[in-house]
Amino acid sequence: MINFMDSGLRPEILDAVAEIGFNSLTPIQEKTIPVLLHSKGDLVGLAQTGTGKTAAFGLPLIQLTDLHGPQIQTLVLCPTRELCIQISRDLIQYSSKIPGFRIVPVYGGANMEVQIKALKRGCQIVVGTPGRVLDLIRRKVLHLSGIRWLILDEADEMLNMGFKEDLDAILDETPKERQTLLFSATMRREVADIANKYMNNPEEISIGKRNAGAENIRHEYYMVHSRDRYLALKRIVDIHPAVYGIVFCRTRQETKDVASKLMHDGYNADALHGDLSQSQRDYAMDRFRLKNLQLLVATDVAARGLDVNNLTHIINYNLPDDLEVYIHRSGRTGRAGKSGVSVSIIHTRETGKIKDLERLTQKRFEQKPVPGGKEVCEKQLFNLVDKVEKAEVDEKIEPFLPAIYKKLEWLSREELIKHFISEEFNRFLSYYKEAPDLNVKAERSNDRGPKGKNGSYSRFFTNLGSKNGMDAGGVISLINKHTKGSRIEIGKIDIMKKFSFFEVAKRNETEVLSALKKANFKGIPVVVQLSKPDNKGIRQDSNFPGKKNRKRTTSNYRSSRY
Repeated sequence: MINFMDSGLRPEILDAVAEIGFNSLTPIQEKTIPVLLHSKGDLVGLAQTGTGKTAAFGLPLIQLTDLHGPQIQTLVLCPTRELCIQISRDLIQYSSKIPGFRIVPVYGGANMEVQIKALKRGCQIVVGTPGRVLDLIRRKVLHLSGIRWLILDEADEMLNMGFKEDLDAILDETPKERQTLLFSATMRREVADIANKYMNNPEEISIGKRNAGAENIRHEYYMVHSRDRYLALKRIVDIHPAVYGIVFCRTRQETKDVASKLMHDGYNADALHGDLSQSQRDYAMDRFRLKNLQLLVATDVAARGLDVNNLTHIINYNLPDDLEVYIHRSGRTGRAGKSGVSVSIIHTRETGKIKDLERLTQKRFEQKPVPGGKEVCEKQLFNLVDKVEKAEVDEKIEPFLPAIYKKLEWLSREELIKHFISEEFNRFLSYYKEAPDLNVKAERSNDRGPKGKNGSYSRFFTNLGSKNGMDAGGVISLINKHTKGSRIEIGKIDIMKKFSFFEVAKRNETEVLSALKKANFKGIPVVVQLSKPDNKGIRQDSNFPGKKNRKRTTSNYRSSRY
């Protein structure tokens, strides 16, 4: 591991780094800093959140900046207000020993006039969100003609948030001879498209495997019926008394409901979602960063760009529809070399998603039993005993002790412990007294496929997905249109972004394959293939390109056309 003193950075930058407490370079810094210091070529850096990417590009660019040259020489684009502020704070720290070096953050949700005045005073680096940067360009306040370096940080997140058109417009305003640096956790197709369109033969630096999860994160899942999801969440939290993490939900309403239930049940939790004002959001985030909250319940959109260290757990109350989002969720724990746990609560038909995630992250997911009442109580009890044992005794209680001793002298040592534990612990004992077993088995099919009303089903892959306008009704209509006069029993339908799966009764397998051979859907030739089971009897979709899985909607529609 290389020490910062051997990194080739100037003494004033090394002094600032030493004040922060940095000693050795992280892997992304070790690979990126020398390249930027000695090359003018474009660069793609693939690394998880929390690996030190800001210092990887910030430190060398601060060194390369000409304080006597054009004012704005570097533009850093990032997806969210929080990340924009965090990057700006880091860069200000890194450049604190260089007089006259200025960084200006520009982002939505803040007073634009204040930002305009800061830009007019001059700076070397602008850090901004795409929407606000584009707005300032169109107001002719932000001029990018002197840009030498363009940084796209968390590029995949910016694309997830729908900033592609803004990015295109901003990049068109920058000089062609600039040096472009793109940092991303995943190299999805849209990120690759930006690299191909706006970068010139970029060098790729990858920390870990492409699109893979971080090495120091453990992946676990619990299987329950959908109706027991909240009960399972409480037991997972209760079995980890020191939990400090984010609970991810699919929708704003689900986020509100889960957070409200947790708070009502006495948990130290709050919600983060799109309906909050900026001040409410900042208040919740400040409490969470200070660890005044143990659990933050959030949607993916609301949590983007959060920069919080030392999270012990990420809990997926629901798995995301876009499985690559899982990488971003899980990457919020296990940062800066620390370990973390990513937990998923799934229902009985989601084992296929777990297998897809294992392929995508190249990690094994361990199924854990939902803890029972006795296990939870035992864990909480010993946690209480540990806290009491390690409690710091304040000598100011001495004057009160004689009266307390006298009051409790009729109790033996054993009875005193029982009374103390009962006072602190009766709530848990009462709640979990007759706690039911929440564990269930997965609904798995055998080699013959899942059972239908008149026999088993065959599962098919098709090249049509939601991006092509396909939905469950479209699949049914397509089959009905090309199998006129037949009785086709249709089973489960899974719609992804760029492809789909559907089931039909096994007796109709050959007929459907033949009927859809030359079919078209909105001018697109239809490709239909059988999805084969593996030798263990669990269906494996060989045509399923897990890393391209973007959006999934599932229909349990069962139909027969007569």
